[in-house]
Amino acid sequence: MDLFPLINSLRVAIISTALTFLIGIWAAHGVTRLPTWLKGALDSVLTLPLVLPPTVVGFFLLKTISPKAPLGAFFLQAFDIKLTMVWYSAVFATTIVSFPLMYRTARGAFEQLDPAWEACAQTMGLGKRFIFWRIKLPNCKAGLLAGTVLAFARALGEYGATTMVTGYIPGRTATIATTVYQLWREGNDRLALQWVLIDLVISLAVLVAINMLELRGGAARARSEA
Repeated sequence: MDLFPLINSLRVAIISTALTFLIGIWAAHGVTRLPTWLKGALDSVLTLPLVLPPTVVGFFLLKTISPKAPLGAFFLQAFDIKLTMVWYSAVFATTIVSFPLMYRTARGAFEQLDPAWEACAQTMGLGKRFIFWRIKLPNCKAGLLAGTVLAFARALGEYGATTMVTGYIPGRTATIATTVYQLWREGNDRLALQWVLIDLVISLAVLVAINMLELRGGAARARSEA
């Protein structure tokens, strides 16, 4: 059994989750500090990939990074780097489709934090960076970790947008999702079922992790309120 689809899926999911984690926290923290009217507008734009069909996301990506698109043509001519039909193309797709999950969860965590804590820290002369790193992030840890796990799960199971920008090339771009579909098309149900079971095990582990984080977050809130 070729394990490349598993290795590639985990590689893509880990990289895109790391990007989503950084960008999502930055965007969520920034949006919470904006005026209400601007917050609503930006929130709609940043959450859009969550409601768009993955194939639509893939279409827009192709119009941006394919060899005939502006960005794709620039990288191909300037650096001889293709941005489509390679394994890291999936990173672009999974980052976009999983970003709203991290962003929404992080924003909710920041908004639930008692604003009196930040006000108190400011009256003590503490800077914004200190408040962010030493007060906000530690007290929003459970929500941020939950968002990270959700983003990882979404990236691991992404199919539509990934297929459009990477295709299916065994040993080069194949992921678990694309491999299951390809094996089904070929009538190889036995091997397809093996990959389905592997994906089920990983997905179950992710759900267990989310539940544990929620329980830990609930226990932490109960202790703080006591």
